[in-house]
Amino acid sequence: MNQRSSTHADWVQDALIRYEGALVRYAMRFTGDMETARDVVQDTFLRLCDADRDKVGDYLAPWLYRVCRNRALDVTKKERRMQPLREGQAERQAAPGPNPGAAASNTETGAAVIAAMATLPDNQQEVFRLKFQNQLSYREISDVTGFPVNNVRYLIHTALQTMREQLRDRLELAGATR
Repeated sequence: MNQRSSTHADWVQDALIRYEGALVRYAMRFTGDMETARDVVQDTFLRLCDADRDKVGDYLAPWLYRVCRNRALDVTKKERRMQPLREGQAERQAAPGPNPGAAASNTETGAAVIAAMATLPDNQQEVFRLKFQNQLSYREISDVTGFPVNNVRYLIHTALQTMREQLRDRLELAGATR
């Protein structure tokens, strides 16, 4: 029993080290607030402590993202009922610490990518980030979001196509104005 609990504790600790930062960034997209995102991730790992390791199995990453997503959505719904945001307030609220896209936005191309990403619908942004920022597979993204795998593929394909067109237009326009 003691050996099993030590193994379980090591498993949770390894998951914390590996996924905490990415989950905070992911939760931040839903909550818009760093402290709330950290609370959501803390709750996610508390639930992992109580989870049956054998049932989570090889699906640790999608399990964590799914729990984090559901918890972030629950918190966001609760906070919306308690304190509605005024229009544009979330966009103006600066997050403490470095923005995940801060390094990329220092370049002209990075700024264009961020601008193109911001025009995508929320569901496309979410699956795009899960795929390219968090390196999840289509199946794992499906497990996290609840979207069918074919829908995930379509959303990522559409997001890439839209971003390519926008980036091509922005970069051509930038080149023409020089």
